[in-house]
Amino acid sequence: MNRPLRHIAIFCGLLVMALLVRANWIQYVKSEPLANHENNRRVKIAQFATPRGDIIVGSEAVTGSKAVEGTDFKYRRTFKQGPMYAPVTGYASQAQGMSLLEKTYDSILSGQDDRFAFRHAKDIITGEPRRGGSVITTIDPKAQKAGYKGLTDLKARGAVVALEPDTGKVLALVSTPSYDPSVFAGNSFKEGDKFQALVKDKSKPLANRPLRETFPPGSTFKILTAAAALENGVVSDVDARSDAVSPYPLPLSTNKIGSEAGDAVCNKASMKTAMQYSCNNVFLDAASKVGAEKMRETAEKFGFNADVYSEEFGDMLATKSLYPKKLDKPGTALTGMGQGSLTSTPMQMAMVTAALANDGKLMQPYIVDELRGPDLSVLEKNEPKLKSQAVSEETAKKVQEMMEFTAKEGSAQRALIDGVTVGGKTGTAQRGVNVNDEVPYGWFVSYGKADGKSVAVAVFIDPTDMDISRSDISGGRLGAPIAKSVMKAVLGK
Repeated sequence: MNRPLRHIAIFCGLLVMALLVRANWIQYVKSEPLANHENNRRVKIAQFATPRGDIIVGSEAVTGSKAVEGTDFKYRRTFKQGPMYAPVTGYASQAQGMSLLEKTYDSILSGQDDRFAFRHAKDIITGEPRRGGSVITTIDPKAQKAGYKGLTDLKARGAVVALEPDTGKVLALVSTPSYDPSVFAGNSFKEGDKFQALVKDKSKPLANRPLRETFPPGSTFKILTAAAALENGVVSDVDARSDAVSPYPLPLSTNKIGSEAGDAVCNKASMKTAMQYSCNNVFLDAASKVGAEKMRETAEKFGFNADVYSEEFGDMLATKSLYPKKLDKPGTALTGMGQGSLTSTPMQMAMVTAALANDGKLMQPYIVDELRGPDLSVLEKNEPKLKSQAVSEETAKKVQEMMEFTAKEGSAQRALIDGVTVGGKTGTAQRGVNVNDEVPYGWFVSYGKADGKSVAVAVFIDPTDMDISRSDISGGRLGAPIAKSVMKAVLGK
């Protein structure tokens, strides 16, 4: 064989070898990832080949399946009270994919989980169709309805989170404006247009505000500042007068920060009085004295700077809230009143409130109580888990004392409920470089205790779309009535 032919033969041999290597790589190494890839049409066909299992709230299914004809997808997902429960269920669309619980537990709901293998084999023999399992949530339907009604009545962008302090169960998870996952559950052009309209909507109905968006928490963060000051010995007596003048001179700055309650009330006020009237100066001063490092350490014990993650079920529940590192003195002081570069999800502020109501113990939040098979057998069950001892019991009880005083005698009175021990804190958070350019956010956090039961609530309101004057925007006026209705729903009052 002459030299050119030999080179061509070698080259062709290498091509054949490369082809064989690639074919074997795909067949034996990449086969499973490709077979299960979300863009693999066979995967999508399998997901909707049989009725999906249900997501359960209370004792009722809030999802369903409907038979369809003329398509490879034999069943289409349906949702009951879709807009109210969308932040919990997510969507399951033949064209747009899946999100939240529908995505995380797709193998259970579609009946393709490996734990169903024996049942699948049995069904093949008996001719029974494949059946999906169920996801049992911790959501309290009455609390969810109360939160959703409160926000929709205001016609506000916002969020409500309710937690059971001593277990971490998520009792309510509301986001408004919301969407109905049923309207784009299929794969028609019309449904695709509806989904794109939701994507382009300036009010962001697809956004999950309680879990996946962060905002400055404003004065609701003062409960954490108070806890940090008490825990680190900066404050020992909540009734003792402070030396924080009002208006307060921001460290290393010519700026002075006042309070809505006025200098006469806030000047050198005690921490208890400062909580009652939401005096900025006392909390700016407290954060400055605690210092950036200790403030950040305390915030992290309450869950800041880490994703909220459910280890048992392998699900990221909420994105991280941020208490920045390497803050200068003015930046540290500003975090004391929940401003500056500090950001929080509504879930995070509910966690802070729940931990303080639970004597300093922060429980791991979770939204899935059980996973069940098609025969209703329990596959997994979540159990309460201590996430951290955020602060000592003594510190937590002193903050409870101040929050309950604020509910009885201060800015949180709209949350009071007869026969219930209520603690609360209002918040109005400025946003934008020039705080007068945009309307502020409204916040309210509270807890209620009665008859051996307890609940912690965080309400967030973005009044951008509301017909309301700037002076009427406050967490106490807008958020407290919603928190009250949620607490009443949980506690049966």
